[in-house]
Amino acid sequence: MTFQLGASSSSSSSSPSIHPRNHDVFFSFRGKEVRHKFISHLNSALRQSGIKTYMDGVDLERGEQISFELFKAIEESRISIIVLSKNYAESRWCLDELLKILECKKIMKQIILPIFYEVKPSEVRDHEKGCFGEVFTRLGKKIKLDDMKFLEYWKEALEEVAKLSGLEYIAFGDDESKFIRNIIGWVNSRILKQTSLHVATYPIVIESRIRDIYQHLSLERNDIIRMVGIFGVGGIGKTTFSKDIYNKISS
Repeated sequence: MTFQLGASSSSSSSSPSIHPRNHDVFFSFRGKEVRHKFISHLNSALRQSGIKTYMDGVDLERGEQISFELFKAIEESRISIIVLSKNYAESRWCLDELLKILECKKIMKQIILPIFYEVKPSEVRDHEKGCFGEVFTRLGKKIKLDDMKFLEYWKEALEEVAKLSGLEYIAFGDDESKFIRNIIGWVNSRILKQTSLHVATYPIVIESRIRDIYQHLSLERNDIIRMVGIFGVGGIGKTTFSKDIYNKISS
C-alpha cells in the first residue's frame, strides 16, 4: 500500500477526525449504586496504577441526548469499559454511548472490555430475557414513534457487545477486590503494548493528510505485519505522519 504526499490533499466530510488519546479508559455504566460502589472502587484502583480514566460526573437523571463532551471523551480514549448492569438498558443515554463506542471500535480500533455485572451475556444478547430484558422493554414503550428506528440500532449494538470477550461479575459470589485486580491486569497488558512515539504539534493542514492515509488502512486485530509506503519530497512531514499513525494503530 503506497501513498504519495504532495502539495494538496483532500478528504471527504465524512472522514473521521484524528483524535489525541487523552484517556486510557472510558467508563460507560448506569446507576448511582454501580457508580458509588463498583465503579468508584475500580476507578480508584486504576488511577492508583497510573491509568488515566474518564468517568462522567453526572449523577442526576440524564437528558434525552448524549453530550458532545462525552462523545469527545469516548473518541479520545484507548479503552472503553462497558459495565452492563441490569439497569444499563433503561437509559437511552447509555445506549447511545454504546453506539459511539462500537463506532470507535470499528473506525479507530478502540479496545472494548464488556463487564457483565450481575447479568448474563445471553440476557444482553437476546435483550428480552431476565431483568435486563424487562428494563429494555420498558424503554421501548417510552420511545416516540419517530425514534423507533433507534430501537433496532440498540438491539444490534447489544447483540454485538454481548458477543465480545468480557468478564462476568456475580454479587455475593465473586471477590470484588480480586475481580478489580483482574481488570487492572487486563488494562495494563493493553496499555503497555501502546508505547506512543513523540509527535510534534503540527498544523491542521497536515491532519487532513493523516486522515486520508488512516482511512485507507484496513487492519484486523490479528494482523501481524502491514507494510505502508509513504513517499514525497523532503520536509513535508512524512516522519510526522508515520509516527502519528503508528500511535493510533499500534494496539
